[in-house]
Amino acid sequence: MAVHIRLQRKGTVNRSFYHLVAADHRARRDGNFIEKLGYYDPNPSLSTIHINQERVQYWYERGAQLSDAVKALVKIQNIKLARKKT
Repeated sequence: MAVHIRLQRKGTVNRSFYHLVAADHRARRDGNFIEKLGYYDPNPSLSTIHINQERVQYWYERGAQLSDAVKALVKIQNIKLARKKT
């Protein structure tokens, strides 16, 4: 099973809110997921990012791929990810 770490859209029209999730790559954007890893609130008044670094590293070590949006959020948070050496 190929796992991707991506954003899952929540909220209403013009008030978006995103959950950072680990999901099977075949699942729909807002469908089933394996684990919730954090959240991102892009609202202009106070943008908030919360990422569980340990769990993101866990999934990344096991081959999960990051979406482009998640890569940008990880870079903003200065999180260093490394693949597991075998």
